Amino acid sequence: MTMSTNAVTIGNVATLNMTPGANLAAYVQAVSGISILSAEREQALAEKLYYEGCVDSARQLVLAHLRFVAHIARSYSGYGLAEADLIQEGNVGLMKAVKRFDPNKGVRLVSFAVHWIKAEMHEYILRNWRIVKVATTKAQRKLFFNLRSAKKSLSWLTADETAAIAADLGVDAVEVQRMEGRLTSRDVAFDMPADADNDDAWQAPQYYLEDLSADPALAVESEDFRQDSEGRLHYALASLDERSRDIVSRRWLAEQKSTLHELAAEHGVSAERIRQLEGNAMKKLKTALAT
Repeated sequence: MTMSTNAVTIGNVATLNMTPGANLAAYVQAVSGISILSAEREQALAEKLYYEGCVDSARQLVLAHLRFVAHIARSYSGYGLAEADLIQEGNVGLMKAVKRFDPNKGVRLVSFAVHWIKAEMHEYILRNWRIVKVATTKAQRKLFFNLRSAKKSLSWLTADETAAIAADLGVDAVEVQRMEGRLTSRDVAFDMPADADNDDAWQAPQYYLEDLSADPALAVESEDFRQDSEGRLHYALASLDERSRDIVSRRWLAEQKSTLHELAAEHGVSAERIRQLEGNAMKKLKTALAT
């Protein structure tokens, strides 16, 4: 790779600002024209960056591997996201890899960078594939990127197929079933579309998921009813004699309910008498609460 040829090519990429943008074909053509670094040249640049912090060496290492990022981005075209956006995310991963690359490990930069490039692309896909993130755990992420290729048909997985995929990927069968459902689902807007007519409006979640309990008017009404009921109950209990009030409180209002025999022993009467006093007190309470 001669310096003159590399300078021209780097100038072309610099004009594109290292971002594909709308002219993706021109970007791919430009990065494909950058010569691949030999192992010796790559080692020399990596050592200069590692030991001296040379920014120009980092720039040359990044530019020489941009074609590799574009190649990886094409393998993720099936997720319905713009290839240009995937390339930009992969370029971020490439720059992170160059920054962390240790030339003393005895491996080529491309072998080290592939992890960082794919990691950035994976994060971008997971953030943008659905409104709600479909994969958060390690097992879910593994299933998200491998389940579709593991399926042998477009139909739902059988129990045996689910178990086989779970064993191959090292995840639970339940996680396989959950991810299959998420991959086949679609986003639904909470509000009805702007062009929807009245006949279709009822299908929007904003109508059938409405929480009526959150209505301020109903909340005020419920609180007023509670306060009124509590006030009536206190007034009704105050109208009872002390013994009847004690029996009702301990039989109906206490967390640890007392038995008829326990109350009978305390008040020095029979359990039947306690039952009669309780019945009379409840009638008085009903009458007081009704007024």
